[in-house]
Amino acid sequence: MNHNDKGQSPIIKGLKYLQRFFAIEFESVSHAEKLVASIGGMLGITLICIISYQITGEKGATLIVPSMGASAVLLFAVPHGKLSQPWALIGGHVVSAIMGVLSYKIVADPFIAAGVAVGSAIGAMHILNCIHPPGGATALAAVIGGPAIHNLGFSYAAAPILLNVSVIFVTAIIFNSLFPWRRYPAAVMMRFTEKPAADSPARAHIVDKPVIEQALADMDIVLDVTTEDLQRLIQLSLEHAQKTRLTAADIKLNHYYTNGKHGAEWSVRRIIDESASDDPQKDMVIYRIVEGHGFNTAHSCTREAFANWAAREVFPNS
Repeated sequence: MNHNDKGQSPIIKGLKYLQRFFAIEFESVSHAEKLVASIGGMLGITLICIISYQITGEKGATLIVPSMGASAVLLFAVPHGKLSQPWALIGGHVVSAIMGVLSYKIVADPFIAAGVAVGSAIGAMHILNCIHPPGGATALAAVIGGPAIHNLGFSYAAAPILLNVSVIFVTAIIFNSLFPWRRYPAAVMMRFTEKPAADSPARAHIVDKPVIEQALADMDIVLDVTTEDLQRLIQLSLEHAQKTRLTAADIKLNHYYTNGKHGAEWSVRRIIDESASDDPQKDMVIYRIVEGHGFNTAHSCTREAFANWAAREVFPNS
């Protein structure tokens, strides 16, 4: 039992146990982020529904859309997640569709075929390193979808599945790019990272990717987070353990800093000029906002005020 639970009433202890058991975590996601994710999902699925209806008719569309709806949750609510990335999305759906059609054609009993379809889809996604949870629904639909789906045969993987995946993929790229604090795909949309360059003194605390990958292999688990994100998480944790905030001495010319906020309040600033002075009130910096709120505008303030705004330094991706 957690030592912090000592002295608490049985009811409080019970509620905390239930919170841990059900893994209830309260995220500090802004209302703007929640609204954007919702609108993106609505837009993506509207397009998917139209295409599904045109290809399979009303009955077939009702079985295909749920798997794409699950993908929409990932692409628009968790666009930076490992399971949301392009190969997971495309490979996961296509290979699952193929496994589903194979299961329907090979296994006579529909109940057994349904289980084989989902199980083989999971195995195939593991082997091809493209785990995408909605793929299970895509495989299942190939078995229980009825004549509208069965008559498509293996073309089910191409149309409507690959076609629908392409639509929601392109929609996610365009829609997420409209908001500077979002990124999809993660590798393309991210211009800054908390990881310094290889020759930077700040790299002393970096945990190399092979070490993280070995740790994941030792734990034998799959996480919905990229190795790069884990690396940044560890780096930030080490930095926060050493200091609570930046000081004026940490603010340097041509360096980049972020306020560490989420949603529309997020921004990255670059120090483009300075007027150094021993007097804190005259020690000035000029910065340009290079990402996020106030993009491409320039302002000035004291170095101390800038340090109070900044949460941490970031580094441009090469």
